[in-house]
Amino acid sequence: MNLRAILTRYFGAYSVDQIVPPRGNAAWATIFTTATMTFLAVAALAAALAGARFADAWSLDLAKSATVRIAAPAETREQQIAATLAVLETTPGIASAEVLDDAAQARLLAPWLGDDLPMDALPLPAMISVTLEGDGPNTEALALRLAADAPDAVWDDHDRWREPLQKTTARARMLAIAAIVLITAALAVMITLAARAALAQNAQVIVTLRLVGARDRFIIWTFVRRFTMRALIGSVLGAIFAIIAVQMLADSTADETFLSLIGFSGLDWALLFAIPFIATFVAFNATRQAAMRHLSQQA
Repeated sequence: MNLRAILTRYFGAYSVDQIVPPRGNAAWATIFTTATMTFLAVAALAAALAGARFADAWSLDLAKSATVRIAAPAETREQQIAATLAVLETTPGIASAEVLDDAAQARLLAPWLGDDLPMDALPLPAMISVTLEGDGPNTEALALRLAADAPDAVWDDHDRWREPLQKTTARARMLAIAAIVLITAALAVMITLAARAALAQNAQVIVTLRLVGARDRFIIWTFVRRFTMRALIGSVLGAIFAIIAVQMLADSTADETFLSLIGFSGLDWALLFAIPFIATFVAFNATRQAAMRHLSQQA
């Protein structure tokens, strides 16, 4: 008589697949915990990817553009603007140059100073928007030409803005990684507690299994299989709900803002699909370690 037949004969409902009760607080707690943690991990991943896209878009825009600021006296202002445009139009690496009028400057300042700006009362310099091409101009040679023809013109290639933006992006990615690591650690702790509770509830069954000749490897695998399946179900549900929530959030935003860039595309899906497998592996390992520790203590 094999082990399965012995279990079925002496334990009835406690067959191999029913040693760990399929229903109860431990089962629902495992599924709910795994689903919640997977949801949070996917949300953290989506936020990190959106932040990276937003920063990359800004950095790319800044890399392809520059500005020239001319804070010249009123009597030489127009002359220096004309001289600056002449220099820019004959400089390799510059695709176009356009003087920003008061309305354009007002739109740029509106997010900080409001929409009702008294442009006539503000001592604003003349601004020229420059679009770059290729690797851009030779800034040292351009600075010398501007100094000779338009001494009050100041070239700004936005490098001072791009560097802190890139640092902020790197820190945001590290924060997202730290959040996912903490979520994974919390999931491992919660699965361990649930597995210990299930092992304690079935202590008498485990003792009886040992009496009829069941090896610890068989008992451990029974618990691991049950909890791993629960974790897989929970992680898949959590990932599905997170994808739906992220997509709804992206679809509800029409403006070119951070939220409009949230979502998954291309290789992002590979990272997304990896999260449920990571959660399942964490549950597998946590249950295995808890079962091995429990059985060693009961030996």
